[in-house]
Amino acid sequence: MKRLMDALLALIALLALAPVMLVAAVAIVVESGRPVLFRQTRVGWQGREFGMFKFRSMVKNAASLGPYFTSANDPRITHVGRFLRRTSIDELPQLLNVITGDMSLVGPRPDVPAQRSLYTDADWAQRCSVRPGITGLAQALYRSESSEAQRLAADLSYTREHSIWLDLKICWWTVKRLTGRGAN
Repeated sequence: MKRLMDALLALIALLALAPVMLVAAVAIVVESGRPVLFRQTRVGWQGREFGMFKFRSMVKNAASLGPYFTSANDPRITHVGRFLRRTSIDELPQLLNVITGDMSLVGPRPDVPAQRSLYTDADWAQRCSVRPGITGLAQALYRSESSEAQRLAADLSYTREHSIWLDLKICWWTVKRLTGRGAN
């Protein structure tokens, strides 16, 4: 049931947000050229790797210029990229990942393969027992301000307690966080 709801809501959101996505794409091209989308290998449900899409918010070849994570004043982030990240518009292309089944609307954010070493085997297996999401409990509670321990605790809590009701609450909390502090 959740998978069907995810796909249907993602399709509706893609259609409704198409004008916003078009403006974002044009702004990226005007500021720093192509490509508009960034595709990064992430780990999802059952430990399967997939290509997660985002609007490119950093300079070209940013991955070769620094670590897989960003900081608040990361010089690799473009001016347009700062706005896209602050508003989370950079995440909208992940609606395509939801439609293809690699992601859900709500679940733990998908990690890059290098983050596997941060987990015990049991925690990793638990984390990979659900589809990763565009938003999750850690993002709803902390946005980008969580420590690794807080994020892990929130992700594991979600995997144990996930439900449609919890997903709805996380979506509501995420919308509230989008208007506040914490995005880098």
